[in-house]
Amino acid sequence: MKAGAAPADTKGEGGGPEHLLSLDPRRAANAYRRQAVDTAKPIDLVVMLYDGLLQSLDKAKEAIEARNLEQQNDQLLRAQRILSELSAGIDLDKGGEIGGNLMSIYAFCMARLIEANLQDRAEPVLHARRVLAPLRDAWAEASRRIEEDTVATP
Repeated sequence: MKAGAAPADTKGEGGGPEHLLSLDPRRAANAYRRQAVDTAKPIDLVVMLYDGLLQSLDKAKEAIEARNLEQQNDQLLRAQRILSELSAGIDLDKGGEIGGNLMSIYAFCMARLIEANLQDRAEPVLHARRVLAPLRDAWAEASRRIEEDTVATP
């Protein structure tokens, strides 16, 4: 394309936005994820956050073991942002004791992730993962039961 030339028309048969997405699998995957998030129920968003959190913890552990400090830092910071999102979603007035317990768990795990990053150690990441994985499974089970109850109710 010459400098200053307008891009080719992408409209028309086979040239719409769907066609452009099919050219780049990453863009298609990102669009799919955005669609899933935009249409998800709140409880399913929590499960998605946990999935992303556990994925970041796994990648952080691998990076620590490979001595890839940049990846380690990126993944641990991503995990910390997700923990912050989960914490921000807790309504202590409605959540009562359970909400307070979750806040304590998230604070504990946040401290473990900071420790892992400062000391370049995988053990605190593994500790946080052992605490968080059962919570993810509990949220997924709650979502499944809610879905079953919704389908069973006429």
